[in-house]
Amino acid sequence: MNIKYFSDTDTALVEFLDNQLEETREISDNIYIDLDSQANIVSMTIEHARKVAHLPDISYQQFEKEKITA
Repeated sequence: MNIKYFSDTDTALVEFLDNQLEETREISDNIYIDLDSQANIVSMTIEHARKVAHLPDISYQQFEKEKITA
């Protein structure tokens, strides 16, 4: 996953896959998703990213699956 921020337009682009785009869908006034031919999400565009996505507060956490022991 790759996140790009364009400060001149306050737009964030979150890239998930490197597949060819087939369709763009509007999810809300400020959020769009790009889909490939299999309807997989390729990327997501967030307009007004500072307000909508709280861009300055981005963090990343990874959670491991807990092992169950008997």
